Formats: sequence, structure tokens, C-alpha cells
Amino acid sequence: QVTLVESGGGLVQAGGSLRLSCAASRISVALATMDWFRQVPGKQREVVATLSSGGFSNYSASVNGRFTISRDSAKNTAYLQMNSLKPEDTGVYYCHTSIWKADYWGQGTQVNVSP
Repeated sequence: QVTLVESGGGLVQAGGSLRLSCAASRISVALATMDWFRQVPGKQREVVATLSSGGFSNYSASVNGRFTISRDSAKNTAYLQMNSLKPEDTGVYYCHTSIWKADYWGQGTQVNVSP
């Protein structure tokens, strides 16, 4: 069973930084496309960053230039470095991957950005 475990969320003031981690088991983050999604109450879960197995990254317009997705193959962990955080970045962040058309999600980690 593939498992993804997020950590690193918390409360930060606007302009601050956080780094989220996604520790994976039973998959190799180096061989999978890894995504970070964000969900706020009353809204659909949205993808904010994607890292392909080939090393290509893509970001939503709302986070482009502030967030960076990366991975450490030795630790089998994906990361989301979030800088210049804004109150509108507040939400639950989920790590995701899809293998053989099956979707796998972590439990989510809460990020709160105060004004």
C-alpha cells in the first residue's frame, strides 16, 4: 500500500516561509509525478505545484515565483518550499501521486498565514 505522509505545516505571519515534506513509502518519488494540492473551506482542492519524473516542475499562477517543489531521492521525500506567504495561502496542503490510474493522497497538513 502506497502511503504519503505530510508534515511541516503551521502558523506563520505573512511574508514568512514554510517547508512542507511528503514522505513516501512503496513508491519512488524519483520515478513518480508528485503534486501538491491546496484546499480551503468551501472551495475545490486545487493543484499548486507538480514535479514530473523527468524533473519538470509546474506551478499555479497564484504561487508561481514563491513556491518551489523538489524531491530528495535518498530520503524518498518530496518538498514544497513556500516563501513570501500570503493570507490567501491558508489551507490544508495535500501531497498526491497517481500510479496505474490509482490516486494516492496524504492526510494533509494545515497551513495558516496571518496578516
